[in-house]
Amino acid sequence: MDVDVVFRAQYATADGVAAGDVAVRGGRIVAIAPDDAGYGAARVVRLADDEVLLPGLVDTHVHVNEPGRTEWEGFASATKAAAAGGVTTVVDMPLNSIPPTIDLAALGAKRAAAAGQLHVDVGFWGGAVPSSLGHLRGLHDAGVFGFKCFLLHSGVDEFPPLEPSEVDAAMREVAAFDGLLIVHAEDARRIAEAPRCHGARYADFLASRPHGAEVDAIAGLLELAAKHGTRLHILHVSSADAVSMLGEARSRRVRVTAETCPHYLTLTAEEVADGQTEFKCCPPIRDDANRERLWQALGEGRLQAVVSDHSPSSPELKCLDTGDFGKAWGGISSLQLGFALVWSEARRRGHHVHDVARWMAASPALIAGVEHKGKIAAGFDADFAVVAPDATFTVDPTRLHHRHPVTPYAGRQLHGVVRQTWLRGHQIAAMGDMITGASGQLLSRGGRPNA
Repeated sequence: MDVDVVFRAQYATADGVAAGDVAVRGGRIVAIAPDDAGYGAARVVRLADDEVLLPGLVDTHVHVNEPGRTEWEGFASATKAAAAGGVTTVVDMPLNSIPPTIDLAALGAKRAAAAGQLHVDVGFWGGAVPSSLGHLRGLHDAGVFGFKCFLLHSGVDEFPPLEPSEVDAAMREVAAFDGLLIVHAEDARRIAEAPRCHGARYADFLASRPHGAEVDAIAGLLELAAKHGTRLHILHVSSADAVSMLGEARSRRVRVTAETCPHYLTLTAEEVADGQTEFKCCPPIRDDANRERLWQALGEGRLQAVVSDHSPSSPELKCLDTGDFGKAWGGISSLQLGFALVWSEARRRGHHVHDVARWMAASPALIAGVEHKGKIAAGFDADFAVVAPDATFTVDPTRLHHRHPVTPYAGRQLHGVVRQTWLRGHQIAAMGDMITGASGQLLSRGGRPNA
């Protein structure tokens, strides 16, 4: 069989790491066979002994912010950061761009802004806000991957939350066309009852976003999902207190999945000094014991995916000068670092590199319905990250491609160097630097290129 390129490599499978030839033709994997299978290949890529071929990572929780807040981040910078970190598919959140992706006109504006700027493939979530209820089917038919809603203020006024009766209506509407509702699950009442955060004490910020806000929100969402038969996805789980009910709901056939993020698996409240607002995110980074319970839940499958929640802003909005947690923007930028962050912690706990591939590629793709992505298997897109699991590097903010070099990880030594990134059989990055132009595609639901 004649093919375009053969990767002679150790490669990640669902069950472990195997060795052999991964053959690519026309941007897709066409066969996997033992070494020296005799393909007539125009190019053979031999990985080094310390390298493993992973599926390109699929990050389904990214705030690109363009158009409208491109000074925070944009498609060019965000997708460069993605490619440098081995991420080959991004699904963009419906906020904090202006306009938010809550109607067909806004989706068109997003696609127009992204065109010609993409270094990786990009799709879009739609938004479920009060004004878009009753009109979600149109966005679904136009190719968004699902609908995001908030139960409390989102941080930007143009993306308002849903009241309890509106969440019920959204669940019913989305279930009617078997769509997916994804939710920032913190209960507005519990947050309103918590102490307000003012000033630089991290303990005060942590108290303002209690565990109970996630627990109550998720409990209510699970009841509604069971009532309507809605496919439900819980975003950025930070509290391990909420995890057991997710597993119980799945055992009752409630159609729910959940994700967590690198910062909840890597950072702890104990290491956040007062005034270090680069660590602020919502929900917050909690204590070390909570982090260990999240790792246990991930290993047991009660949490299915790890995605970045890349949520950048301008440095001024992080209030780095005053360290005021009450006023600072809540968001951590980690799109370029996600694999190394998760792998560095996973390896210490006895997990394997193919586990990380499942959490950060196969599972996000499956949850969002990004077909033909996230696995090294025949018929899938030839999207790859070539990683050296045992190699180390120190995080240098000046080497990050996202627009503003603000990160809580500066100076941290990590395992797992992404040496190459490939998109549909073409190399797009090497050692964190781009080597091609903007070759990414716009995707519609199902992973289809947008017409």
